[in-house]
Amino acid sequence: MRMRNSQRRNDKLIKEKRKDTYRGKNTLPAIQTCTSCGAVFMNGRWTWNEIENHAIKTMCPACRRISDNYPAGFIEIKGRFFEGHEKEIENLIRNTEKLEKNERPLERIISMKLSKGFAQLTTTGVHIARRIGEALSRSYQGNFTFKYLNGEKGIRVYWER
Repeated sequence: MRMRNSQRRNDKLIKEKRKDTYRGKNTLPAIQTCTSCGAVFMNGRWTWNEIENHAIKTMCPACRRISDNYPAGFIEIKGRFFEGHEKEIENLIRNTEKLEKNERPLERIISMKLSKGFAQLTTTGVHIARRIGEALSRSYQGNFTFKYLNGEKGIRVYWER
C-alpha cells in the first residue's frame, strides 16, 4: 500500500548540531585579553596585538583547552624512519607550531610524547594538527592520512614511514 505525501510519518530523529564550547560567541562585546598567554580578542578574532590595560581580562579558548586537557587534534607518528630521526622530526613539529601560532594564536600543541618508534601529540585546534601532518608528508614523504571528528571540531592525523 502506498502512502500519500500527507500521510507520511514525521517521527524521524533530528540530529542536533554539536556545539564547540571552547569556540565562544562570534562577537564578544569588547576588547579582551587572555590572562594566561596574552592573546587579544578584537574585531572578531584572536591576535597577538598589544593593547592598553583597559581590556577585559579573560582566558582564551586555547588556554581553556590546555587547562582542561581537552584536545581538538590528535597526531600519531610511527615507523622505523621515525626511530632514527626523532630530533629532526621534533624540530620540524616545533617550527610548524611556531609558524601556525604566529598566524592563529588559538592553534597550539598541548602535549608531545615521544618514545622509541612512536610519537603522540595533542593540539588545541584542527589547523595545526593537519599542518603538522602535511609538513611531515612534504618533508619526509611516507603515509599521511587524517580524519575529521565531531563535524570538523576535531581531527586525527596519522603519519608513518
